Amino acid sequence: MSDHPPFPGPAGDGPAAALTLSLRLQARSDEAEGTVSLALVDAVGAPLPPFTPGSHLLVECAPGVVRAYSLCNAPSERHRYLLGVLREPASRGGSAAVHEDWAVGRTVRVSPPRNHFPLLESPGRVLLLGGGIGITPLLAMAEQLHAQGRPFALHYCTRTAARTAFAERLRQAPFAGSVHLHHDDGPAEAAFDAARVLGEHGPHDHLYACGPAGFLGHVMETARQSGWPASHLHQEVFQASVEASPGDQPFEIVVANRGITVLVPAGETALHALARAGIDVMFSCEQGVCGACVTGVVEGEPDHRDQYLTEADRARNDCFTPCCSRSRTPRLVIEL
Repeated sequence: MSDHPPFPGPAGDGPAAALTLSLRLQARSDEAEGTVSLALVDAVGAPLPPFTPGSHLLVECAPGVVRAYSLCNAPSERHRYLLGVLREPASRGGSAAVHEDWAVGRTVRVSPPRNHFPLLESPGRVLLLGGGIGITPLLAMAEQLHAQGRPFALHYCTRTAARTAFAERLRQAPFAGSVHLHHDDGPAEAAFDAARVLGEHGPHDHLYACGPAGFLGHVMETARQSGWPASHLHQEVFQASVEASPGDQPFEIVVANRGITVLVPAGETALHALARAGIDVMFSCEQGVCGACVTGVVEGEPDHRDQYLTEADRARNDCFTPCCSRSRTPRLVIEL
């Protein structure tokens, strides 16, 4: 997932409280320009907690720096967790620490696997669309679909062949015939044509897409125009921009189960305001992408600005992401 810094405030250790597993970095490999793969194992060889396709780990990249990274190995594997980490050009501590400081043998604290992007059981064909490092959760999905004998196609879009992580793994995979690689600098006939790829679908087909916000916006809009049902579209954003709006107003957050009221100024996120008040909320990406900070709402109307909650989640009006979302009402009552 995305590489943004933790909140440098006084509110405890944030998501570090979830880092209950201490694993050993068994191997690392350069997968492409700017991307490394990391194999994490139990120090004494014990089986790791199981995971499902689309799962991620919260990972302590450096002291106090926690990021979320997708698992990209086959879910049938219990002896290791495999991650793919892209070094972000504007990294402020996460991916830079992994690329520069992580050596084989290092002890790494991680959370148990968690899944906000699950692969559903469905009778139709599955279409997997990955943009850049967004390929990582789709690799685990492809492994699972192949193991189950379910029909699928994987389209992987990158800027250049040199930046195409896990390309050799895909070429050697038993499902290589279902894989299509597209590079911005490649031949015109191999370019990704979203209208063509998404235009052919059956009533039971499902689409899973992961990548930067711009890539996903194009994919999802094309899918809707091509007649895909909204319930068959699944996405995970790997980068999202969170910007203040000129119309933002201050509001109060009441933590109902603690009897605490916190003022959230116009220029500050609810997450930061709560942290200033000594209230610890688990978080990771601070972009409304990963879902780590989702918090229950009991009164008031959230102003949702995340990329994580579904329209159905928002319609229930019972949760929000304090890392980026605000309130449409002067007062928002939450429970932690």
